[in-house]
Amino acid sequence: MFRFHKSLDVITLFHKASVPSSLRTLNVLKQASAAASASATEDQASGHSHQNAVQRSDFEMNVTEEAPTADQLRSILEYVGARRAGDIVQGARDEADAMRKLRENGESFKRPVVVDWNNGTAVVGDNESEILNMLQMPSKQAG
Repeated sequence: MFRFHKSLDVITLFHKASVPSSLRTLNVLKQASAAASASATEDQASGHSHQNAVQRSDFEMNVTEEAPTADQLRSILEYVGARRAGDIVQGARDEADAMRKLRENGESFKRPVVVDWNNGTAVVGDNESEILNMLQMPSKQAG
């Protein structure tokens, strides 16, 4: 019998290797991904499917040094609130200003930013506890 597998949630790190906080964030994500992958394997082996509903298991990690597209930036601002535009795009006052500044100069985008596209959340900066809390939220697609 053919069985469909649930696609993994996509977590994107907008990264810059020359930024120490971005490197710390990458390490946090790598460790969390390895732990989630190991946990998912244990859950499958033991058959305790009820554990999967409690917290997210494995996720797909996407690391990019590119600036977000206009649509991605719009989503990120929606997730964190437009009032935080200046935390995401250097010198931005609001969403429209952030879009304009990003279009003019992709380097105005501040990194690191971690985005959970499936759950509509984002963490700006390298706050490890916020990142881990975001990663531990159950997937909205789990239903």
